Amino acid sequence: MGAGNPIIGLLGGGQLGRMLCEAANPLGIDIAILDEKNSPAKQAHNTNRHVTGSFKDPAKIRELAARSDYLSVEIEHVDTDVLEDIEKNGVEIELADGSLVTHKPPIHPSWKTVRLIQDKYLQKEHFAASEKEIPIAEQIAIESGEAALTSLKDAAEKFGFPLMLKARKGSYDGRGNFKVDSEDDFEPAIKALGKLSLYAEKWAPFVKELAIMVIRTEDDEGNLKRCVAYPAVETVHEDSVCTKVYMPPRNVSDDVCKKARELACSVISTLWGRGVFAVELFVLEDGSLMVNEVAPRPHNSGHYTIEAVPYMSQYKAQISAVLDLPVPEKLTPRVPSSIMLNILGGAAPDSHHKLTRLARTTFGDDMDVYLHLYGKVSKPGRKIGHITLTGASTIEDLEERAQDFIELVDKIRQERIEAAAEQLRPQEEPSIDDTIEGGDRSIGPAGVDGDKLPLVLVTMGSDSDLPVLKAGLDILKEFGVPYSLDITSAHRTPKYMMRIADEAAGKGIKVIIAAAGGAAHLPGMLSSETPLPVIGVPVKATHLDGMDSLLSIVQMPRGVPTATVGINNSTNAALLAIRILGAFVPAYQAKMKKYQLKMEEGVIIKGARLRIEGDVAYLERMKAK
Repeated sequence: MGAGNPIIGLLGGGQLGRMLCEAANPLGIDIAILDEKNSPAKQAHNTNRHVTGSFKDPAKIRELAARSDYLSVEIEHVDTDVLEDIEKNGVEIELADGSLVTHKPPIHPSWKTVRLIQDKYLQKEHFAASEKEIPIAEQIAIESGEAALTSLKDAAEKFGFPLMLKARKGSYDGRGNFKVDSEDDFEPAIKALGKLSLYAEKWAPFVKELAIMVIRTEDDEGNLKRCVAYPAVETVHEDSVCTKVYMPPRNVSDDVCKKARELACSVISTLWGRGVFAVELFVLEDGSLMVNEVAPRPHNSGHYTIEAVPYMSQYKAQISAVLDLPVPEKLTPRVPSSIMLNILGGAAPDSHHKLTRLARTTFGDDMDVYLHLYGKVSKPGRKIGHITLTGASTIEDLEERAQDFIELVDKIRQERIEAAAEQLRPQEEPSIDDTIEGGDRSIGPAGVDGDKLPLVLVTMGSDSDLPVLKAGLDILKEFGVPYSLDITSAHRTPKYMMRIADEAAGKGIKVIIAAAGGAAHLPGMLSSETPLPVIGVPVKATHLDGMDSLLSIVQMPRGVPTATVGINNSTNAALLAIRILGAFVPAYQAKMKKYQLKMEEGVIIKGARLRIEGDVAYLERMKAK
């Protein structure tokens, strides 16, 4: 490949790849990234060896291999079949003289390790079968298809409640997990994860979560040379995402931390290939340890090492291990304490700006502050950066000095939850028992009296439209759909109408029903200001029998879709809104099916009576009603 320093080809170019490039640049090591154009890693390292495309594309992986002296991964969700073939058969490259040769770049960590770790069930079975006495939670594979529900019930009978239902592949940051607390959770759990390959895990009553980064080295024949562990850190997870990391862990004894490092080395020693690995552990109520899972790459919990272990950060260690360069026999932090805070996107694109300003302007003798931004657009819950704080004293002292940062991180999270909790997990089914049954209330979040977040906003241009909307409101009540009610005139209160439309999605509203008569501009104006579906109800006004309202709503220009029902037909507006909700809330879809069956039964009964009674008697009975 290169005439000078070696080239490491990296599958994936996110923030981990970015920080790997930042560590490689001063060492003169070239990193060739396979990912989309302008990915975070490519922003940090300019080279003509990058490959643009998906790190799951076999052809692109081979192209990267042809350009690299070594291959490694930033993310484990890659095609290991291609990596196996490259290791065994290599890739063909053309030399300057036109001749073809077979090139076999070493792959670290090994494709065997990556493949094993991709399947969390097999990963833990592997650890349990080793001679290292690695403690894991009891687990059982769940059958697929129609047998999944029965298989889950069998697991519950074996493990008791609560238990965890987990996806074997493709899950991260808590996604693909479902806590089963009782028999009532069986069907929701299968609905949520049933299309995936699953396993059930006995609940581990942990009191704290730890993580340990481990450097693994081996010779070119695959013989283990050394496993070196970084200090144990405490990880704090909120909303299934790591938000804070403490080094050393708070209220965890030195003995437990030592045992955690030893256990982590035992775990990694059973794998294959060189590199940096993360081992996540549970500390149980009795102080014992249990392995949760492993990542075959640098990890969120190891970001602190950039400043706390500057001579061998996890990223420099990854480079050194892959290239088989010397690594220390012992990894000792250069500071007594460190806290890493993830910067997660907030409710608004600029929600994190106050936090980053604080990081840029805080200085002192007892706490150093290091800001890392990843070059990513802010989206709610997205990891867009992190802040590392290092202290000159204890972790308790550093935590006290860092309170302004911690409080801002918590505030961003709370605002994100209040503004968009429903949107962050649209696959989750809200409990019907937890919803309100309609009522006149504001668009805002749940009130102090236990009110629940409305899913449908019903609004009108004038209170004279309310009688027309009553039938639709009755339908929403019948289906148990929480809604809010308002008056927003497109002509008399245009600013208020615009604000309501702009804020609706962020406050958990999923569908808007808008009734208007005459010029009937309200539905279309709302649709132009919101990304939500808007259903217009044309109201029959004094003139033109409502045709003016109908035509005004249906004739919206391209790009501003506005669903429209019949004149005065708020019933259909409510039913359509419920069908939209039913696309991601199975309970509403099930109620809609029952509603349709009831209508069908009604028509069948009427048809039978007409056939039996005949038209004359049937008409007489209708008149009598």
